[in-house]
Amino acid sequence: MKKLLFLLILSLLVIQCKTSKPAVAVDTKPVTIDNDSLEYDIIIIDIGFDNYLHTIAKPMNFYSQDYYEQKNRFYVPAWNHRVRTSRAGKWSQVFENEIDYDYKINYGLELNYKLYNYFKFVEYKYRIKLY
Repeated sequence: MKKLLFLLILSLLVIQCKTSKPAVAVDTKPVTIDNDSLEYDIIIIDIGFDNYLHTIAKPMNFYSQDYYEQKNRFYVPAWNHRVRTSRAGKWSQVFENEIDYDYKINYGLELNYKLYNYFKFVEYKYRIKLY
């Protein structure tokens, strides 16, 4: 049985915030995709992502699954490059984990949609371009 788990855990506090607050905020809500038929999960824990997904992001069916897959083909390598090069830099708390995304696997519309919008969320929240 194949199981793919994307785990994107980013800083849960604003990077510039240098207080002694705990690392996990109370209002953090993980986004989880459970698709038993395909057996793939995506877990995204970042303050504001759920709100972004429901208020700013376009609806899931606005673009096709092919569109999201094509965009993720650019975003995933750009993300992984940032992870490898930002180990001790300014964005090290944002780019913590690499994403194991295989372009040959059909992850489905929902997973590709949330992954794509997570990249857009990071660009929006931190005002950085991934690619």
